[in-house]
Amino acid sequence: MSVQDDLTAVQRCLDDLARSVGRLEQQLGAGGLEMRRVRTDADHLRESVALLRESAASPDAQRRPELVSIPDTPYDDSLWIDTDDEGLGARHRHAP
Repeated sequence: MSVQDDLTAVQRCLDDLARSVGRLEQQLGAGGLEMRRVRTDADHLRESVALLRESAASPDAQRRPELVSIPDTPYDDSLWIDTDDEGLGARHRHAP
């Protein structure tokens, strides 16, 4: 299956969930905290899948971030001239 097929299947399941939650609200009433939480969670799922669908449709979604290679060679010692060693103070100085 393609990503779009999977997203469509998820969307159909969420539509079924929304209908079921609607029927439960009619039977149990919409005023209870538990019912409001279920309705809110179902709505958040629908919003999340909509965002996922948008990001999957954009051409940038398929592009991987560029990797940066870090060499194994040691750094040039001149980078550390006049620096303090963390917790030890400046080099070549004695503690008071």
